[in-house]
Amino acid sequence: MLCARLTNARFLTMDPDHPVAHDLGIWRGRIVGLDEAVTSLPAREVIDLQGATVLPGFIDSHVHLAWTGFKAGTPSVAPCASVEDVLAAVAEAVARTPEGGWADLAGYDQRGLGRHLTAAELDKVGAGRKVFMMHDSGHGCMVNTAVLDLLPAELPHEEGFLAEGAMGAARALRLPFSQQELADAIGLAARTCLAEGVTACAEAGIGGALFGHSPVELGAYQLAQEQGKLPLRVQLMVSADRLRPVTAHADDGIPRALDLGLRTGFGDNRLSVGALKIYTDGGMMARTAALTGPYQGLDHTGQLQDDPETLADTIVDGHLAGWQLAVHAIGDRAADVALDALERAQRIRPRPGARHRIEHAGLIRPDQLERFARLGVAAVIQPNFLRYFGDDYAAIMGEERAPWLYRGRGFLEHGITLVGSSDRPVADGSPLRAVQFMVERACTSGQVIGPEEGITVDEALRAYTVAGALACHWEDSAGSLTPGKRADLVVLGDDPRSVDVSRIGDIEVVATFVDGRETEEAAS
Repeated sequence: MLCARLTNARFLTMDPDHPVAHDLGIWRGRIVGLDEAVTSLPAREVIDLQGATVLPGFIDSHVHLAWTGFKAGTPSVAPCASVEDVLAAVAEAVARTPEGGWADLAGYDQRGLGRHLTAAELDKVGAGRKVFMMHDSGHGCMVNTAVLDLLPAELPHEEGFLAEGAMGAARALRLPFSQQELADAIGLAARTCLAEGVTACAEAGIGGALFGHSPVELGAYQLAQEQGKLPLRVQLMVSADRLRPVTAHADDGIPRALDLGLRTGFGDNRLSVGALKIYTDGGMMARTAALTGPYQGLDHTGQLQDDPETLADTIVDGHLAGWQLAVHAIGDRAADVALDALERAQRIRPRPGARHRIEHAGLIRPDQLERFARLGVAAVIQPNFLRYFGDDYAAIMGEERAPWLYRGRGFLEHGITLVGSSDRPVADGSPLRAVQFMVERACTSGQVIGPEEGITVDEALRAYTVAGALACHWEDSAGSLTPGKRADLVVLGDDPRSVDVSRIGDIEVVATFVDGRETEEAAS
């Protein structure tokens, strides 16, 4: 007897052997059959989906769950449009902060203000507290003099704005979050994912200086799972700065490793260790993505996280230690560093099944596409970056480079696996809104960026299902509604392939199922 049969729906299976179905059978959390194979079988529960469209659960291959949860509970200076408004919001947060404490704020973004604030301006409303405002990109922060005084005098900063490693130094001044605080934040973010139809995700970097929250952060995810706060599948990328030299057997050829040799693949179908996360540059919002040519109207080209040789050595060492690699590279100069190192690593020890990934691939030159393809590297992009920030990104790249931003068609035509993701909370996490952008390439303002990079609805949906599963080594259990795979699926109020493209992002997420069970989260 089936545990459940879902009926009266249009199942878009993403499986070419059976692309559309009307019935789906579930037994012990897995799909056991489609259509005639299950229609006449008895079931404990028959769920009439009343003509809805059903897809495999969306896979968001690059998220920050803990950061998302914490940001939701942190006072924000957004959407302040003037320096005065920001300072007023800071003053309000300071008033609620104990004397000598830290006033934390989120939502800082200099672009809407026309310039960065200064530490001196924050001092005027800081009342002796330590003020820390996280930049929306995650690649910088704005602090006052009370924080700067605790840091080495030689640490680079722009009148209180700390980028990349300097930001990491400021974050290191704080005590780590407790595992319970982390578990609560993770659970809050996970529920938001489910409400948007996301049934699995990859957490993009735990335990590191830039985005980590605790040296025992992995344990917080275990705690969240034990407490029932992790209602979807999560794969954890480990920050490469957690690697340390090891004296393993010479035959292993492992120069650096995580403790006990832990690497990609450890865990189970609900919580596992994924790729090793390696940062090569910063972000476009903070103007720290590393480019080969200057930002339009500026006299600099961003920055690498370290010298190219050191970054390359980390990439090679991670490959030799058996990791799948997720290399953060937003600018084209950073992508050169990543591709050079990945090519060197594969030459030293060929691992054709490693499925290394470049995270973001934000600005990729035409000549770099062939290198992606030759190395078998997946491009894990964030379409909603351009949907919401595209006007700014196009302006700072200029007319020639703007069409290279967050490509779609260029990757697919070269046979490169194109993977969709959100980088939440940096951008909106909705896969459907991202799918809409991938097809029409239109920002919220209406500006179309690189229309030749637009792809079809089916190709965009594949980026959030089949390709996401491939990027996370989940293809045997997720990504399509195929018998034998997990019964993770999303029920939609309309068919993304049938509605006008401009309406795809507004399609209602009616229900989300994980392991064949409908979750409690409803679409907002």
